[in-house]
Amino acid sequence: MNLKANLLDDKAIKRSLIRISHEIIERNKGVEDIVLVGIKRRGYPLAQRIAVEINNIEGINVPVGSVDITFYRDDLTLTGESPKVKNIDLGVNIHNKKVVLVDDVLYTCRTVRAAIDAVIDTGRPQGIQLAVLIDRGHKELPIRADYVGKNIPTSKNEKIAVSIKEIDNEDSVKIYED
Repeated sequence: MNLKANLLDDKAIKRSLIRISHEIIERNKGVEDIVLVGIKRRGYPLAQRIAVEINNIEGINVPVGSVDITFYRDDLTLTGESPKVKNIDLGVNIHNKKVVLVDDVLYTCRTVRAAIDAVIDTGRPQGIQLAVLIDRGHKELPIRADYVGKNIPTSKNEKIAVSIKEIDNEDSVKIYED
């Protein structure tokens, strides 16, 4: 794969997460009953960063949990027909809470669907919202993000690579093509 472009650097990612944090606060008229649940792997550290930004804005610590889902990527061999939930202990109580799922890239929506199933299997939330750093299109399910860092229309032969410091030692979003 050849690097086509550097789409976001560390400062652009930080600005996107700050904006998403403000939008979550505004839409929910504060952060009462908000719980952030990051979809592992990169969604969890992004959820933690959003919680820090919300604390900087509101002075309130928002609980952060995670959901571990094995999901399909188009660059890997498919191992089944749908993502499989590996661990449904979210680490937070979601009963009657407003759950904001957080992920790095929204693509086919199958990962998000599996995460929604996992959340519902662990309790009855008041509602579920979705925050993503990148929405690249090509949805296969009728799911849309409530909060988007950046919309990046792509072709199916392109790959979006999100790197974050906690996992990859840098913050960046790059696009590659065949």
